[in-house]
Amino acid sequence: MSTEAYRRIPLWKNVPLEEWETYRWQMSNRIQTVEQLRQVINLTPSENAAVTRKSGRFIMGIPPYWAALMDADDPTCPIRRQAVPTEDEYKISPNDMIDPLGEDSHMPVPGLVHRYPDRVLLLVVEVCSMYCRFCTRSRVVGTTAGYSRPANIDHAVDYIRSHRKIRDVLISGGDPLTLSDDRLDDVLTKLKSIPHVEFVRIGTRNPVTCPYRITPELCNVLKKHKPVWMSTHFNHPKEVTPAAKRACGMLVDSGVPLGSQTVLMKGINDRPAIMKKLFHELLKARVRPYYIYQCDPVKGTAHFRTPIKAGLDIIEKLRGHTTGYAVPTFVVDGPGGGGKIPLMPNYVVSQKDGTWVFRNYSGKTFTYKEEQAGERPAGSAIEPSYALQQ
Repeated sequence: MSTEAYRRIPLWKNVPLEEWETYRWQMSNRIQTVEQLRQVINLTPSENAAVTRKSGRFIMGIPPYWAALMDADDPTCPIRRQAVPTEDEYKISPNDMIDPLGEDSHMPVPGLVHRYPDRVLLLVVEVCSMYCRFCTRSRVVGTTAGYSRPANIDHAVDYIRSHRKIRDVLISGGDPLTLSDDRLDDVLTKLKSIPHVEFVRIGTRNPVTCPYRITPELCNVLKKHKPVWMSTHFNHPKEVTPAAKRACGMLVDSGVPLGSQTVLMKGINDRPAIMKKLFHELLKARVRPYYIYQCDPVKGTAHFRTPIKAGLDIIEKLRGHTTGYAVPTFVVDGPGGGGKIPLMPNYVVSQKDGTWVFRNYSGKTFTYKEEQAGERPAGSAIEPSYALQQ
């Protein structure tokens, strides 16, 4: 999208560029009604029915930046499908779950998920710049769950301080970057004051959905608390826009290492060529592809979910066919709170008595033999250590 391509949309044709490129304006002008949406895209009957539905629907909120990337006439547009509700959201599968990751059952204090021994998930806000239609946390995002209340955050910080095994804190929500710079600074200050917290991460989709949130002022806050790692969330090559690349560049230049978590979704990115293109674009933007997530079985997302084999096929088409930096880990988050379970294509052909036969990326087989106990390769006499020689 060119710098001022948004002007083709009558709704925003008179918006000055300097206003368009501010986070405050983008949040104040999010698309939340069918009347606004009709001025941007030509709605299908399914989209119209979902957006006008009065009850039982996950809130809609689309920043103008993201909306301007949507194809007005193509309902299969990968940008549009992630943001605009359809009637498919109401075709509930028997596999659907309200809380597929079992977060609520691993929450010792409100807003803090403690599943793994050494790390916790700290939910600090219920708001996102955009409400993705596949959201795992749709049960609380866009609601008044209360995670952003200062008292709740303080209770969570006290819990972390009192559990010395916790060395890694992931700040999420909602989207933590919807907090003001001062609020984010306060949260980071409290966490960084805990001696046993070694590693702090922020999970955010703002560099993708509303990159104007990334400002010099925000970067100064992150620099103040470095090292702070950041996991962002790109799903399709069309999301890697000049604005998104500029935002990522600002973060990396500020000393923030970036990784991207990608959700595998039917009809959006379930082809190896699309994923390969995405990961190459991310590497050029200095973002390391980190995870491909099997789409969680959250209520109303069955139309997005692919067979697990689709993810394995993508890894198969990446491994050996591109640089290792462009190959993320494919994981299934164990429903009910099992945590991330990595999956790989099977490269082991056979194994017996220390002899392993592997296949490589092109299907050729290779044999690797392990050393047996007490066995010393021929011609491998041990030389005396020079330290023992007088």
